[in-house]
Amino acid sequence: MVIIITGASHTGKTILAQRLLEKYKYTYISIDLIKMGLIKSGNTNLTPLDDEELTDYLWPIIKEMIVTAIQNKQNVIFEGCYIPYSWRESIENIYLKDIKFICIALSDDYIDNHYDDIIKYSNIIENRLDDSHLTIDYLKEENRKYILGFGRENVGIVKENYVNFIKNIIESIDL
Repeated sequence: MVIIITGASHTGKTILAQRLLEKYKYTYISIDLIKMGLIKSGNTNLTPLDDEELTDYLWPIIKEMIVTAIQNKQNVIFEGCYIPYSWRESIENIYLKDIKFICIALSDDYIDNHYDDIIKYSNIIENRLDDSHLTIDYLKEENRKYILGFGRENVGIVKENYVNFIKNIIESIDL
C-alpha cells in the first residue's frame, strides 16, 4: 500500500505522516527532502520558491517510486506538496487500487480562528527556517488552490477541531 499525503503548506501533512508511520510502521518519504537534496546537490537549477516547476520536475520521479513500491509490495508514505492535480491520470489503473490519497486543506474560517495555532505548531515536526511570508491571506489562497485543484471530493477540509480531524483520517485508513 502507498499513502500519498498532500496539501498546502502548514496543513499538518508531516505530522499526519509521522502519526501513520508510528501506527503502521510504513516507510515515510518526505518529498521536501528529495527536493532539497536535488537543489543542494546542484542536480537542478530550480529553487525552493519554484513550486510549479518543482512539481513538474519531481512528479515523474515520485510517480516511478510509487509504482516501484507497489510492484515490490512495499508499504510507503509519500508526503509533500509537489503532487500534480492530475496525478491519477499519470498512473496506470492497475496501481491505483493500491494507493490511498489524502489531501488536507484548511477552511477560511479555520485559518481566521486558528491562525495563532497554525504559527505556534508550524515547527512541531520540522524546523522551518522562515515563515515570514505566512499571512492569513497567503494561507487562504494556498488552501483554496488545493481545494479547487483536487476537487472537494478528494480534499479533507479542516473546519473546526484539527486534532479530531487528524484522528479521524488515521482511523479511516483501513490497511
